Amino acid sequence: MTSQLPTDLQQLDAQDTLRHKRDEFSVPEDIVYLDGNSLGCLPKAVPARLAQVAQQEWGEHLIRSWTRNAEAAQDWMGLPDRVAAKLAGLIGANANEVAVGDSTSVNTFKALAAAMSMAGERRVLLTDTENFPTDLYMAQGLNKLLGDTWELRSCRNTEIMEHLTPDVGALLFTEVDYRTGRKLDMKGLTARARELGILTVWDLAHSAGAFPVDLNGCGADFAVGCGYKYLNGGPGAPAFLFVAERHHGSAPVFLSGWMGHADPFEMARAYAPAAGARRYVVGTPQVLSLSALDEALNVFSDVDMHALRRKSLSLTDTFIRLMEPLTGQYPLTLVTPLNHEERGSQVSYRHPDAQQVMKKLIERGIVGDFRTPDILRFGFTPLYHRHADVERAVLGIRAVLEGQP
Repeated sequence: MTSQLPTDLQQLDAQDTLRHKRDEFSVPEDIVYLDGNSLGCLPKAVPARLAQVAQQEWGEHLIRSWTRNAEAAQDWMGLPDRVAAKLAGLIGANANEVAVGDSTSVNTFKALAAAMSMAGERRVLLTDTENFPTDLYMAQGLNKLLGDTWELRSCRNTEIMEHLTPDVGALLFTEVDYRTGRKLDMKGLTARARELGILTVWDLAHSAGAFPVDLNGCGADFAVGCGYKYLNGGPGAPAFLFVAERHHGSAPVFLSGWMGHADPFEMARAYAPAAGARRYVVGTPQVLSLSALDEALNVFSDVDMHALRRKSLSLTDTFIRLMEPLTGQYPLTLVTPLNHEERGSQVSYRHPDAQQVMKKLIERGIVGDFRTPDILRFGFTPLYHRHADVERAVLGIRAVLEGQP
């Protein structure tokens, strides 16, 4: 590797059909930002949208903005549904199957509560031994609420099929392992679960916006995800919940808030669910953060998600190829699958001193992240990354490993 970009990488960037999308983001040029799988970059259109919401919709129209211009789709009341419709197209869902609001944790609780109540006499929830902590915590807390009547059983995400036994009532798995970037076979696992009468809850935190997702094509029952990673909705952006239409009449709403009521302003004493997934919206929409996410999702309006996936694989393939000499010289172990079908949009390595290595990388302007106990994690966002960024990152990693000042 040299400081001059290799010809093949120049060609890949020149041929990139998504290269114009980078101009729609505020991407700091003084760093290589490889942490979009924790917080996506700022879409340039978002600040103006927030200013409009704050200064005009809030500042001038005040409470009238809840219902003002409903016909023109500019009212705050309809904002969750408009965002849901945009999200639906990215995850292979119908608009009426998506509810937007709350956090991923709260939506995981909603989905698990519904699925576990629908499981009949089965009392085993199967999950990943190394699943993201909030998924495990929510399952543990819900089970306590249910009097510890369920067994929370875990297995490695490479061994799920053999653990689909007759006593399992529901599955809770993350499609892309947040540590290793390993992508599960959501379609195959869901199909087998449905054959056995097991309900599925999928966490799409590292999937939505990173590559094509087809929940209905997979036959998924429930799914959750966040808005601030590959969807670029900003820190603390609202999350989403998917409930397959076939379950709308049977999946209970246990967090039955007034914004999920069929007619919130009727102020009825008894809960009557709204149509579709809107019934799972709990409280007042977070207008500022929802507006930011709404604007951020416009970036995807002209994006071919299959082209996005091809670029993601090209970026991660390039990174793995350029990193290969370093794995022979330093204690780096690739833990991300080489098989494209098993890879998300990140690449991870184990290193015995990963935390200190990442600290030095960030100081040098190569911003990835560390995951306990020994994972160096690098996320690639095809909307704004170039192959030139990949080479620049590897040169920085080499410099840190060599101990260069």
